[in-house]
Amino acid sequence: MTRVAVLGTGKMGGAIARRLKSGGFEVSVWDRKKSKAETLGVGRVADSPADAVRDAEIAISSVTGPQAVREIYFGPAGVFEAAAGKTLLEMSTTGPAIGQELADAALQKGAKLVQAPVMGSVPAVESGTLIILASAERVDDLEAARPVLQTLGEVHFVGGIGSAPALKLIANSMLAIVSAAAAELMVAGTRHDLDPAQIFWVLTRVAPGLKLRQRGFVENVHQPAMFAVRDLVKDLDLGLGLYQPPVPLTFLARQLFAAVAARTPDLDISAIVSEYAKENAR
Repeated sequence: MTRVAVLGTGKMGGAIARRLKSGGFEVSVWDRKKSKAETLGVGRVADSPADAVRDAEIAISSVTGPQAVREIYFGPAGVFEAAAGKTLLEMSTTGPAIGQELADAALQKGAKLVQAPVMGSVPAVESGTLIILASAERVDDLEAARPVLQTLGEVHFVGGIGSAPALKLIANSMLAIVSAAAAELMVAGTRHDLDPAQIFWVLTRVAPGLKLRQRGFVENVHQPAMFAVRDLVKDLDLGLGLYQPPVPLTFLARQLFAAVAARTPDLDISAIVSEYAKENAR
């Protein structure tokens, strides 16, 4: 069995670990909160990132942002202390800035870095239907990790280091803009006595991806969160730091979601429809 270390056992990291275990891989896990890793019950719980990676062939990191990535790779007992000969799959949404730093360090340690942010949430992990955007110094660097990635979903190699994280920010910016537009139109249509279910049906004919959030947009059920508002705001900040201005729609979407995050940061991004409804009720 291929040995895989999963670093970060939040919603996505935990789902990834479970999917790989059920797919026949030997899994070890690490999380800052050891109890969170222990509750998964998928394999050995490591004491540190280096401990998790030491006996693995493939290491997957799935954490909250650039600073967390830097800490688990470069920090005390970090990945790079045990990275020689490993393929490192960095699957967090971090933006492209940290990529070359990681790639250079991986090269020095005799490891290969593959950036592999994903499109999709926990249900897509569980069904093996994630869209995985992969970037690496060479396309051949993916080969050792391809069976792991294909267990999780559909792999698209998009270019050199930095390109996959940048493309992921584009995707999440589009998600924010479409979701904000859908919330606005749901409220506008409801004010004119249109049936919310019919409004949403029309919107999903134009933007099929909205269907995943029907309970949120139509029934105002925003938990459990597939994608928390605070995480989308983080990604929009990363995107705005990357894009060349002007990007007025992305900027406005960030303002709208930041207002939601200030009140309900842990709800799903569909909670923006409730925010619009409150604003229009004033």
